Amino acid sequence: MTPESHPVAPSAAHTADGGTMLALNNVEVIYDEVILVLRGLSLVVPEGSIIALLGSNGAGKSTTLKAVSGLLPSEHGEVTDGTVMFRDQDITRMDAARRVNHGMSLCMEGRHVFEHLTVAENLIAGAYTQPRSQTSESLDEVYEFFPKLAELRQRTAGYLSGGEQQMLAIGRALMARPTLLMLDEPSLGLAPLLVREMFGYIKRLNVERGLTVLVVEQNARRALEVADHGYIMEQGRIVLEGSAAELQANPDVKEFYLGVGEEGGGKSYRDVKHYKRRKRWL
Repeated sequence: MTPESHPVAPSAAHTADGGTMLALNNVEVIYDEVILVLRGLSLVVPEGSIIALLGSNGAGKSTTLKAVSGLLPSEHGEVTDGTVMFRDQDITRMDAARRVNHGMSLCMEGRHVFEHLTVAENLIAGAYTQPRSQTSESLDEVYEFFPKLAELRQRTAGYLSGGEQQMLAIGRALMARPTLLMLDEPSLGLAPLLVREMFGYIKRLNVERGLTVLVVEQNARRALEVADHGYIMEQGRIVLEGSAAELQANPDVKEFYLGVGEEGGGKSYRDVKHYKRRKRWL
């Protein structure tokens, strides 16, 4: 696999084991009617998979999640071309609340827990789309998966550590009983050991509960360790895609996203800045 000189379309090969849960087809997003952020982006999320969407700051990763989850209008953005399909249904113009009811749940960047509420109250807030009769069962399931949250259930969320808040954010998203969980930079601001632990939780959710996951990350190394397939974004388009193993073995990905040079040595910040001026696949 070699980098292309033009945007790449997603391969259908990795959808062979199951149906397609989510598909973005040539999606274009504009903010404030003038700022073009996504430029014909296409990707596929097969049911039961973990898909990693990788790229540097400003590549358009978070905008992609907002296009999927229906949050663009709140930021004066809109999908101006292409379609967002969820389980073969066109949801491009569907409002955010209905998308949650259809089985989509998003953990936003920065966690965004309700700081003045307790852990339990935060979790209950995540179940607003579900019948009240299911809240107790959903709470038990989250506490079983995150025993630490059970211990902290009466703690005010604002006093939790970064790792505990990230657990809470994921737990709150699980309260909506999603079939597709979207995570925006789950490693942000966490120590390396906590990052490893967080991606361990993501893998367990996929393996033990069959949850389909779309994870947006700058930490390509950790994301590719748990993902089945990955996409790399630059300047609002997909420039490279492949299985996690293929991307981990790709020399360009190793050098500029995993921090490993051709001889196995790390790259300096100056080297990476120089690369950004000569990137071969743009």
